[in-house]
Amino acid sequence: MTRKLRERRWRRGRKGIVDFRLPIADLTIVPRVRAEFRSLVLDLKTQSTIIITASLCVFSLSCRQVPKTVQAEPATTQARSSKTEYGPPRVVGTIKNLSVDESSGLVASRSAPGAYWTHNDDGGPLLYAVGSHGESLGVWRVTGAEAFDWEDISIGPGTDASKTYLYIGDIGDNSSARGEVVVYRVPEPKPDPTNNSSKAKPQISERAEAIRLRYPDGKHDAEALLVHPVSGDLYIVTKVALENPTVYKADAPLNAGKVITMKMVGQLAVPSLFGGIITGGSLSPDGKRVALCDYFQGYEMVLPANSNNFDDIWKQRLVSFDFGKRNQGEAIAYRLDGRALLGTSEGRGSLVIEVSIK
Repeated sequence: MTRKLRERRWRRGRKGIVDFRLPIADLTIVPRVRAEFRSLVLDLKTQSTIIITASLCVFSLSCRQVPKTVQAEPATTQARSSKTEYGPPRVVGTIKNLSVDESSGLVASRSAPGAYWTHNDDGGPLLYAVGSHGESLGVWRVTGAEAFDWEDISIGPGTDASKTYLYIGDIGDNSSARGEVVVYRVPEPKPDPTNNSSKAKPQISERAEAIRLRYPDGKHDAEALLVHPVSGDLYIVTKVALENPTVYKADAPLNAGKVITMKMVGQLAVPSLFGGIITGGSLSPDGKRVALCDYFQGYEMVLPANSNNFDDIWKQRLVSFDFGKRNQGEAIAYRLDGRALLGTSEGRGSLVIEVSIK
């Protein structure tokens, strides 16, 4: 908990998170705004001053006139792709299990359609199964795993083709101190509404494998983990303020017996004043869309229809959408049918928010 104290003071300030989202028409000024903002904050000594300065910066820029004809265009190096239109966010439930106080990751179950898996940052290697409205469906202790800083969860194939595996990302590194990060791979249990297990008396999972990963260029903080549902390739998206986040890849098959050095496969131009403060990620069940979130909104990229190389998706433009009023939202997941995205937040009794394709 203490390792995140500094970051959380910056996230929340004193009155809660301030929404600095820009309207779509203003997206073309984001790089210039971000550069001006970066130059202002580099020499600041305290994080409280950062919040004050950010507010003044946004206020002054909001007074500038932007022509209504300005359009946000993708960079010339990016291939054009289709865009998914999402409706307004709506609250569909709350997480009933009060032991879930830091829902940092979310993924749709394959063994029990309509169920989801979530977890806390720390507090033990525990997985919580919840329904689409937040009802409790059981708690599992992950055998052979530790929980230093669990930040996200994904799902995909593994060593046994007859099973589906959960991938739990122990990838947080706020202090840039970890030479390696760990992703735990464990066969997916089956959530059950009659399951009365709890944090105090959890069920026990099969033994997890520890996949140890190293970045090729140093240490990074990250909170977004994605696993391709067909290939099993693993991706981590870094979390970085005022810069473009980087995407790293580990090719399947993922050998748990050695340290894997990932490779960089792209950088993302996030249409946000604060840059790439990416807190969660999800890959659609059909393997053709990627969704990311930060504290303010959601984003999506779509693989071009004429592409057979999934890594082309990282060259696409991120399209933002309203992901509702989340209290420090760190989790995003595609619904199993791929026609909606769900999100949760940190804090007990987190709202479950859903946005559906129009």
